[in-house]
Amino acid sequence: MGKLFGTDGVRGIANRDLTCELAMNIGRAAAMVLVNNSIDKQPTVIIGKDTRLSSDMLENSLAAGLCSVGANVILLGVVPTPAVAYLVRKYNADAGIMISASHNPYEFNGIKIFSSTGYKLPDSLEDEIENIILNEKLSYTIPQDNKLGTVSISKNGADDYIEYLKSTINGDLSGIKVAIDCSNGSASKTAEKLFKSLNADCHLINCNPNGININDKCGSTHIEALQRYVVENNMYCGLAFDGDADRCLAVDQDGNILDGDFIIAIFAKYMNEKNKLKKSTVVGTVMANMGFGIFCKENNICFESTKVGDRYVLENMLESGYCLGGEQSGHIIFLEHSTTGDGQLAGVQLLKIMKDKNKSLKELSSIITKYPQVLKNIKLTAEGKKLFDDDIVIKDYINKVSEDLGENGRILVRKSGTEPLIRVMLEGKSQDKINNLADKVIDLIKSRLGEEIV
Repeated sequence: MGKLFGTDGVRGIANRDLTCELAMNIGRAAAMVLVNNSIDKQPTVIIGKDTRLSSDMLENSLAAGLCSVGANVILLGVVPTPAVAYLVRKYNADAGIMISASHNPYEFNGIKIFSSTGYKLPDSLEDEIENIILNEKLSYTIPQDNKLGTVSISKNGADDYIEYLKSTINGDLSGIKVAIDCSNGSASKTAEKLFKSLNADCHLINCNPNGININDKCGSTHIEALQRYVVENNMYCGLAFDGDADRCLAVDQDGNILDGDFIIAIFAKYMNEKNKLKKSTVVGTVMANMGFGIFCKENNICFESTKVGDRYVLENMLESGYCLGGEQSGHIIFLEHSTTGDGQLAGVQLLKIMKDKNKSLKELSSIITKYPQVLKNIKLTAEGKKLFDDDIVIKDYINKVSEDLGENGRILVRKSGTEPLIRVMLEGKSQDKINNLADKVIDLIKSRLGEEIV
């Protein structure tokens, strides 16, 4: 992981870490790396954004940088991240850029870059872009006169994306009564039209973005409001997206949360029954619950595990020829339909299975029994993260806890790739035991590094 790019693009506090100048240079460097610039062709780059206050500022900065090196820009406006991944291919663009910090609070923002094939950039290309920016090796020619790029606005981007999602299922979603939490983010632009045009009886909440309420006590990271709404209004289920709608979590009719493990299990079993799960294999990460692995064994499904990050799940899928993968956090990738995680695609597919099977979400999710799990975050400074890497006392204690849990549990302590956090996760048969062990690990890290639990 470089100095600018994390596991999901460039991310930081807008106008402090992620400045206009940096955004402009990212645009310039991306055009240099992704496009073979020549006097005969002016590249085209599409730009989408979420609803954050800073997204307009960064959109204009990126567009200026791209135009300054001769690239033409198409502005999509507010769209989900997976819309950019789809539209870059549909519009035959040379690259796509999404301005979003996903599930983070509004003061953060980020820049995700997609190649012309619709895939997020591999580490090697991100390193090239980063080296150009940090080393100030702007070795390309700044064009003049009629070689400058232009900016145009797409009026159909969101609608084209919606129509594509509708085409991924046969029939409609009539008879499904669903509550949808748009997280005051990108889904606010697309979810209502998508699900209503499929004839679902959908009720939307947190669908009025104002620039600062994205992910604020709502969406997939704060699902309590959706749980209450589903129960109080007798919904069949609920879907929760994050700020840029590349994640989806669900709630059954009793208000129980279904994270990515549950949802992926439902997809894997259904697709395997239909002989559509390639090589009878699903890809996940080390964060997948132990109960997910047991489900796979019981259903003759192979499970391949990667390090945390949907990009690593995708790499494994592409290398091995698999079609379904995802994360507990709700990133779910259907390679048959999309080149990246897509929350609304996952939502449409999940509701269609409910209808096809004529089963409630609670019934569908009963195929997996999850081990008790505790997950806590510790906020660290950049220096704290470095100290964590070299702290032998902490590492030795983590190993001791792992030995204590044995085969009936596990501990995973890792640095977040998108936030200044250390994530502590424990699983085991006893909730009390893992809670106690988690507290001890947290207390030790706090005493050694002196930071706060969030």
